[in-house]
Amino acid sequence: MNSKSDAAPHDRISAVRPSECATTEQNVHYFFGVSGATVGAKNLSMHLVVIPPSSRSAPHLHVDHETAIYVLDGDMLTRWGFELEHEVRSVAGEFLYIPPGVPHEAVNLSTVTEARAIIARNSPLNHDTIRLHTPLGTEEL
Repeated sequence: MNSKSDAAPHDRISAVRPSECATTEQNVHYFFGVSGATVGAKNLSMHLVVIPPSSRSAPHLHVDHETAIYVLDGDMLTRWGFELEHEVRSVAGEFLYIPPGVPHEAVNLSTVTEARAIIARNSPLNHDTIRLHTPLGTEEL
């Protein structure tokens, strides 16, 4: 049995207490948890995401990565599809699955409280391969 001091990095159990907030490319606030950068994870990441009242993420998609979301607090609307023509509402206690390559945006429906969720992906990167998405008819001229 290995003690903490003589265990190889891939044989350790690691605790992470995120303290700094980072604003991501899709314009949401992340507190980085488990990832390749924080604990040496090889195939997954898990973070806390916070969306301020009346805010939304920029439309985007995650290239080659599945996303699982567990809503901790709030009332969120996820619009999805090439033109963001579909939507699903999620509240605290619900899970949401987003397949790879599906354009989507997250909207905090509350005007007074932030929405918080745990995000997990099958990528060890803090920022996986994200592409911003411009729905048809919304391009700038």
